[in-house]
Amino acid sequence: MTDTVKLRGRSSAEKRRPSVFWILAGLVLPIWALMTRYRYTPESKIPLEGPFILAPNHYSEIDPIAMGVATWRLGRVPRFMAKASLFKIPVFGWLLRKSGQIPVERQGSARSAESKNNPMGAANQLIEQRAGVIVYPEGTLTRDPDLWPMRGKGGAIRLALESGIPLIPVAHWGTQELMPRYAKRIHPFPRKTIHVSVGEPLDLSKFAGKPLDQKTVNEATMMLMNEITALLEGLRGEKAPAERWDPSKHQQTETGRF
Repeated sequence: MTDTVKLRGRSSAEKRRPSVFWILAGLVLPIWALMTRYRYTPESKIPLEGPFILAPNHYSEIDPIAMGVATWRLGRVPRFMAKASLFKIPVFGWLLRKSGQIPVERQGSARSAESKNNPMGAANQLIEQRAGVIVYPEGTLTRDPDLWPMRGKGGAIRLALESGIPLIPVAHWGTQELMPRYAKRIHPFPRKTIHVSVGEPLDLSKFAGKPLDQKTVNEATMMLMNEITALLEGLRGEKAPAERWDPSKHQQTETGRF
């Protein structure tokens, strides 16, 4: 397993600025700290200024909280892309808006094409606010039986290529001990260790000037998933399977439980 260390404090201007995140952090972090401890690889860091896209692996339903806390401790405010319909729910929708979460319509829907709540609208919002967002390139929990990253989808890559926002691969390991995949409850004790490895921004220069067709998206997505898998190999201290898991080859649906 790659050597990991306790993170030294780094903080961006947006994190120091009073916001609803201060309230959320005050409520969540003390409870979360009773259940987890974090260890980061020595090279792990994210930009303290400017927009970025963080692309992690995904194997537990509690991963968004784990990555949200990791991002906060790395010095930035965590944001996710959420279904636009969620923003219409009383109170919850207000909390999403106030915490800077980004509404998007389902890709391919008629409303997505007409609405500002589409991936490019989200990218413009990130650029304007100089903010970051967490996007799961697998789109759902991995189907791989050993929790390795499975085949990726093109959402994170399209967002990065269309906007020029840095795309940063990241891997984490340990949340499956806190909440196994598809489990209905967490196992808070004994306290779990979550290991995090943040890579360098993905070099997408070879795709500059190329049409954003499916071939380009697939090739770039493969690069991203390879980087995430390599980071996870370092955390786990073992090699991933030579062939990445593809749900369609195993008669599995792309979404939902199985």
